[in-house]
Amino acid sequence: MNIKDRIVVVTGAASGIGRALALRFKAEGARLVVCSDIDGDGAAATAREIDGVSFRTNVAEEADIQRLIETVEADHGPIDLFCSNAGIGIAGGAEASNEGWQRIWDINVMAHVWAARHLVPRMAARGGGYLVNTASAAGLLSQIGSAPYAVTKHAAVGLAEWLAITHGDQGIKVSVLCPQAVRTAMTAGNPDGVASVNGMIEPEEVAECCVRAIEAEDFLILPHPVVLDYMRRKTGDYNRWIKGMQKLNRQYAG
Repeated sequence: MNIKDRIVVVTGAASGIGRALALRFKAEGARLVVCSDIDGDGAAATAREIDGVSFRTNVAEEADIQRLIETVEADHGPIDLFCSNAGIGIAGGAEASNEGWQRIWDINVMAHVWAARHLVPRMAARGGGYLVNTASAAGLLSQIGSAPYAVTKHAAVGLAEWLAITHGDQGIKVSVLCPQAVRTAMTAGNPDGVASVNGMIEPEEVAECCVRAIEAEDFLILPHPVVLDYMRRKTGDYNRWIKGMQKLNRQYAG
């Protein structure tokens, strides 16, 4: 897909990867970039930079996502590209609170489900559209120190795969974004964390990778190419990979 003249929606657009995506899509010639975030003021600030429009959206609420989609399509036209980008991280394992597990599940997984639920039928009826779902390298590998993050990002990757398989014949294109460490609010204060073992990159670099992947209609977006090597090691010898991750866990979680 070429971004030029398209209507694009980006959630989590107030800062970080979402903001970088919004700015880059405008630079690529998008007709309209809709900036959505629970931080309504932040979304509005991003929108002002690119002559876009903004919405305050809590992606943990299905009704908010439905309202976003319906309002954009009623007021501005069909959404060509929806970037379901908002996400959170929490620390801990199985002992993390039920409330924490539910919140991260709603934001990191169900937000993608609800966007697809309310947008895929519209896109299919008009011959196609594009979904970009932000997951993480943790969804392909794992996350030292956070079971909720690892589990929800795996689920996000699984959902993206299912959507691509099930709706590809209806013209629905899907990409899943799986970076390691990116210099955002999520990594602030932890520059030497395990996710940055291969270096911390800027949100603008992620946006560049996304644009190139969307143009090529690639499913997997890997701003850190080394992640593909890790995936191959994992599937090539799962036992060895687990032992390597246990070593990494001793190094970073101890």
